[in-house]
Amino acid sequence: QVQLVESGGGWVQAGGSLRVSCAASGNIARINEMGWFRQAPGKQRDLVASITNGGSTNYADSVRGRFTVSRDNAKNSVYLQMNSLKPEDTAVYYCTAVVLSYQSGYQRLWGQGTQVTVSS
Repeated sequence: QVQLVESGGGWVQAGGSLRVSCAASGNIARINEMGWFRQAPGKQRDLVASITNGGSTNYADSVRGRFTVSRDNAKNSVYLQMNSLKPEDTAVYYCTAVVLSYQSGYQRLWGQGTQVTVSS
């Protein structure tokens, strides 16, 4: 069984930085796209950033220039470096990945979520 485990997040003042990490574990044959979504209270879950296994990236307009997504294919991991954080970045951040496992074929998996809180 493949799972995604997140770490990082927490509380920071506006203008500060945080880094969240996510590692996939299990019987993995291949990981295609990896990325991060976020969900604020009362709002839908939205894409923050994604990265292909070739390194091509995509960002939401609201975070472009402030956030950087990266991955380490050898570690089956994806990272999100968040700089110049704003109160409106406060949300639960979810890691996601499109994983090919030997047992289940391709499936999109989600992490458990990690809280990021930015105070003004």
